[in-house]
Amino acid sequence: MASDHISLSSMAALTLLLLPVLSLSLPPTLSTSSHTLHRPNLIKTGFQATLKHVDSEGNFTRLELLQRGIERARKRIERIHAQTSKVNIEAPIHPGNGDYLIDLSIGTPPLSYRAILDTGSDITWTQCLPCQNCFDQPTPIFNPKNSRTFAKVPSSSKLCKELPGSRRNRGKCEYKCEYGDTSYVEVFLATETFTFKDVAVPKVAFGCAFDHKGKFDGSAGLVGLGRGKLSLVSHLQEPKFSYCLPRFGDARRTGTLLVGSRATIRPGQVKITTPLIKNPLHPSFYYLSLKGISVGETLIPINIPINRDGSGGMVIDSGSTVTYMKSGSFEQVKKEFTRQIKLRAVSGKAPMELEVCFHLPSGGERVVVPKVVFHFEGPADLELPEENYFQTNDSSKTGCLMMARSPASLPFIFGSLQQQNMLVHHDLAEETVSFVKGHEC
Repeated sequence: MASDHISLSSMAALTLLLLPVLSLSLPPTLSTSSHTLHRPNLIKTGFQATLKHVDSEGNFTRLELLQRGIERARKRIERIHAQTSKVNIEAPIHPGNGDYLIDLSIGTPPLSYRAILDTGSDITWTQCLPCQNCFDQPTPIFNPKNSRTFAKVPSSSKLCKELPGSRRNRGKCEYKCEYGDTSYVEVFLATETFTFKDVAVPKVAFGCAFDHKGKFDGSAGLVGLGRGKLSLVSHLQEPKFSYCLPRFGDARRTGTLLVGSRATIRPGQVKITTPLIKNPLHPSFYYLSLKGISVGETLIPINIPINRDGSGGMVIDSGSTVTYMKSGSFEQVKKEFTRQIKLRAVSGKAPMELEVCFHLPSGGERVVVPKVVFHFEGPADLELPEENYFQTNDSSKTGCLMMARSPASLPFIFGSLQQQNMLVHHDLAEETVSFVKGHEC
């Protein structure tokens, strides 16, 4: 059972990890059926998929869901810290801890798999037979020998050369990504038909994992929707995707992922749009320019440029549960929020180390929670619904601000709870991210 109140202090910022299992496309023209994507050079259509919470099959309370999400985020942050602390090293493959899963099928005939959705990784991967240190997964491990459409990517190919740190091994294109928490994943590149509901995508480039160390939360691998040139999104004729993450607290509710031509904002929907910022040293992440945060009517200016060594900036990430801030900015938000909410702060170190927690009135009186607005470049002012930044625990009669302090070397992270129950639209052609509030998942 969960502890009396929520908390989290050493939880460093995090990185992206949001979501579907697709990948790179290769140039040749492909024969198609009515449900197959034509792809001479670019994938011309799109598809829709359902997002499921990784804890959807457990009987967890809302607080337990948050605790588990924070623990996943902590591991994610450790891996991101290991990656971003290595200058000039790109890692398009991640072992992956995330909050959401996507169902798809691989091969011909198609076999069903479930993978972590990650917006901070470029390459989709799954375990393949034979493998060393195979981890348990809910579906059989993919066996390339049983598929008519499987093909290895030769080490001499352009695709292999675009994979940083790739190596040749008996004509195969192999890649190993190691992380500071001792986890790693080792793959060779291949192409295969991936099917999302009734849409089949031929010759998707993906990683066939034959060795690994890490935890994968009931999945068979990872679907990469990162910003880098090896990502599936970069090979769409309409390079865009949207997701709607379900309201936090009920893990059985599902969300939606829309990719390519299916990712549209309907006429009449009010959108808040901000430009994407480039970070040449970490091209897979989606960086935003945050100018300030308002608590109530008090504006807290924030200046977090991307530095020459690749540090700094703010990443929007679907794989981190809460938002992480540098210590100075976090202290200002904490001080102002505490001043305005007029509740007695929880003293001492909370088990989860969420620092900004309060005792709720014993009589059940309504609590007036100050509004919180994120001011992005645009100007794009995103006022968050209260449930997206303040969560209460009825059993302990406490409430906490869903934001945390990050270590100095990590970027700000705009977490998944802050994005819940709104449409979040990534457009790589326009290089923008848009938020559409009031969009029920």
